[in-house]
Amino acid sequence: MIYSKSIILLIIYYLTLNGITKAQSFGFGCLGFVGGYGGYSYQAYDANGLNSYVNDFNKNNKDSMTALMGKFGQAKGYRVGINFFRANIKGFILTTKGFYQYLIEKNSATINSDAGNTTAIYELDIKNWGIGIDLGTTISSAISWKVIDASLLFNTVTFTDTRNMPGPATSVNSYENEKPSLSYTFGTGFILTIIDQYISIEGTAGYTVLSIDRMKSGGGNEMPLTENSSQPMRNFITSGGFNAVIQLNVGFPL
Repeated sequence: MIYSKSIILLIIYYLTLNGITKAQSFGFGCLGFVGGYGGYSYQAYDANGLNSYVNDFNKNNKDSMTALMGKFGQAKGYRVGINFFRANIKGFILTTKGFYQYLIEKNSATINSDAGNTTAIYELDIKNWGIGIDLGTTISSAISWKVIDASLLFNTVTFTDTRNMPGPATSVNSYENEKPSLSYTFGTGFILTIIDQYISIEGTAGYTVLSIDRMKSGGGNEMPLTENSSQPMRNFITSGGFNAVIQLNVGFPL
């Protein structure tokens, strides 16, 4: 299902690039302007496989910890990108864009022992490149409504288990998704114009469809189901969820 929808998005993107020159009036990205943007990004997700790994860690060490390792499900970070085209076509505003996004979630716990304390740090990084379109309409001279915002993302997901043990000893185990993962988002939002064509603030809220099955180390070993298990993990990230982005758009004349 995700691949068929991804192909549809790519076709829309291709048609947009070929048809945009027929628009009647242009903003960012055509005939004199290119638009860049950057801002804050939030992503909720369900990580059944990863949280089972966390639950096992807490179960095995609960008697020697003052606080349990937290569960995963909310990553935060930043997004930077370019608005390639922004065109007004018969009252509808069409934008095509590309971006890079980096999201992170980190939890830690300390295991107490007579030999000293060991700090365990679990870190999840989600890096993706994306292309997208949004179609909106003008509400007033200062506010536009993005009726639909859709993007296709190419994801790299990394999980790192770091143990800072007594003394200078540190162990690090890192795993990455087995193969490049495709996901997509759809949502809606608003654009507040500060200086026409030059500066605006944009907010988007929507839903991300995302799943990561297997994770592997650099040596090709699969991430285990639990810390001491020989069984490989499945469904590392089961599904995506709510996402939100707030960003500053800046236009530059060419």
